[in-house]
Amino acid sequence: MLKVKVLGGGREVGRAAVCVNVGNNKQSLLLDYGVNFDEEDKPRFPEHVKPSEIAGLVLTHAHLDHVGAAPMLHVTSRVPTVTTALTKRLCEIMIKDFIKISGYYLPYEEVDLYNMIDSIPDYSYDKEIYLGDYRVKLLNAGHIPGSSMAYVEAGESSVVYTGDVNTIDTRLVSRASVSGVKADVVIIEATYGWIRHPPRKLVEKEFLDAVKEVTDRGGNVLIPAFSLGRAQEILTILYEGFDGSVFYDGMIRQIYEVFISYPEYINKYEELLKSKEEFKPVIRPSQRRRIVDGRGNVIVASAGMLKGGPAVYYLKKLAGDPLNAVFMVSYQAPGTPGRHLLEDGVPTEEIGPVKARVQWFDFSSHAGVDGLLELLKSFKEVKHVIVVHTSEKVGKYFTEKIREAMNDLSVHLPHNNEEIILEW
Repeated sequence: MLKVKVLGGGREVGRAAVCVNVGNNKQSLLLDYGVNFDEEDKPRFPEHVKPSEIAGLVLTHAHLDHVGAAPMLHVTSRVPTVTTALTKRLCEIMIKDFIKISGYYLPYEEVDLYNMIDSIPDYSYDKEIYLGDYRVKLLNAGHIPGSSMAYVEAGESSVVYTGDVNTIDTRLVSRASVSGVKADVVIIEATYGWIRHPPRKLVEKEFLDAVKEVTDRGGNVLIPAFSLGRAQEILTILYEGFDGSVFYDGMIRQIYEVFISYPEYINKYEELLKSKEEFKPVIRPSQRRRIVDGRGNVIVASAGMLKGGPAVYYLKKLAGDPLNAVFMVSYQAPGTPGRHLLEDGVPTEEIGPVKARVQWFDFSSHAGVDGLLELLKSFKEVKHVIVVHTSEKVGKYFTEKIREAMNDLSVHLPHNNEEIILEW
C-alpha cells in the first residue's frame, strides 16, 4: 500500500510539497517543501508536517516554490536532506536572499538555513541514498542546472516524483530521460500541461532577430529574467548570435559564478564560460545610468516578473521611448507586474503606460503537454499517475490527455491536504 499526501502544489502552481508513505511506515518521505506568494507578495507555506514524522527530505531544485519552506524543518530538528551538490549551493543563495527580502514573514532565520545546508552531503545523480526505509536516486530533470527527479523505492514499490521537468535540450541542461525506468507511481508536474511549446531553435531565432531589429535602430533592449537559469541561458544565446553591447545586473552575477564552478551540470559549458567572459556585469549604480543613456545596449536584469530588482530601475528609464524594447522571457504569474505589462501595457501605476515595444518569448524550462506525455510513456509498468504543480483548469485538461493516450492508467488530480491511498 502506498499513501501520497499533497501538502502543496495541489491544483496550484508552486508551493510544491508531497509526502510519500509505503506500507504504513512510521515515517514518510517528503519531496520538496516550497512556497508561493499571495497578492501582497507575502509567502504562503505548505501544510504543516512534523519533522519527527519525516525520514528525509528530497529537494529537486533551488527555485523557492520548491525549497522556500525547507529550513522550517531545521528549526528544532535535523531532517536528513538530499539534493545535488549544485542545488545545495544554489539553495543557500536563493533562500538567503529570500530571508533578506521576506524575513519578517518567515518562521525561520538564517541560522536555520545554515543548519540545513551544513547537514546536506554533496550528492550526484544516480547515487543510491538511504533515508530510513526509503532508497532514493536523483535523476536529471532537465529543468535548470542541478535539478532532479526523485526515484524512490520502498519494499516492492517504486515511485518517481518529477519535480519540474523538461524534455528538450537547452543551452544549460540536457533533457530529462527515464527510458526503461520502472515506476509503479509517477507524480508529475503539469505547469504547462495544456501548451505545445514552439521549437526552441525557432524561438531563439525570433528572439535574436528582434534584439537586432531594436538595437540596429538605436534602441535599448531590457530583458527581465529569472536570476537562476533563465538569465544565463539568454546570455549564452546572445553570445552565440548577437554582436553588440550586453550587460547583466542583479543576482544573475552570483548565479553565473556558481554555474561556472560546476561544469559537470552544464550542457554547453564552454559557451556559458565564454558568455560570462564576453559580457559586462553591472557592479555600480553609476553604470546603470550610463547604460540607459546609451544606444543599442542589451540589459539582462533580475527579476523576471518585474516584482523588484534592477529590472524595475531599467524599465522606469526605458519605458517611455518607443525606440526601446522590453522582451519578457520568463513565466509571468497572474497579478505580477510582468503579467500586467503583457496584458495591459501598464506594469504598475507608478510606471504607467509603457511606450517601448513589449514582447514575450517562450523559453520555458518546463515540458509542454507533448513532452509530459512522452515522459510518462517512457516509464515501465506505470500503474498510477498523480498530477501536481498545475492550475485546476490545466490539470483537468492534462489528466484527460493522459487517459486518452494511456487508458489503462489510474490518474489523480489531488487538492492540497488530500491523501491518495493506492493498492495493487
